[in-house]
Amino acid sequence: MKTIETPRLLLRRLTIKEYDDIFKNYTQEDAMLFLGMKTAEEYHVFKKKYDAGLENHRSTFVAFQLIEKDSARIIGDCSFHTWQKMHSRAEIGYGINDEQYKQQGFMSEALQVVIDYGFTEMKLNRIEAFVGTQNIASQKLVMNMGFVQEGLLREHYCKDGVLEDSLVFGLLKKDYKF
Repeated sequence: MKTIETPRLLLRRLTIKEYDDIFKNYTQEDAMLFLGMKTAEEYHVFKKKYDAGLENHRSTFVAFQLIEKDSARIIGDCSFHTWQKMHSRAEIGYGINDEQYKQQGFMSEALQVVIDYGFTEMKLNRIEAFVGTQNIASQKLVMNMGFVQEGLLREHYCKDGVLEDSLVFGLLKKDYKF
């Protein structure tokens, strides 16, 4: 398991191999602790996704847990999902799961090294981000990382039973400042 260090964070990389190990060898309680899950419901939702297949013949993923160094707490995650190896592209997703860590620059710090990892280690040419039209903070975040807004996908994402539009952002390797 690879870990990347930033000034305030440790980013622990998890691949399908690590998730296989976790769900085959850990108790539910130990898995929840390792994955930073607070409730059994959170665990069961993710376990259902795992059981359905996080990986298929066309795409795979790489996830990073964001661990705040001072407290050693898992404060969020950042991942490349829908990684299309054949086409050298992936979608990026991210989130801080504790309000006290939001708006402190942790995600900017993490995204910088995760994007670097995608372009250098994963050999990506393109990274995509789909952001809700109401999520101004996330729109600003990806634009500050160099992403360009490319379009709008209508009723693209279902959140709490409501279909929402997504703004499409893209970042090409040739446009990224390492």
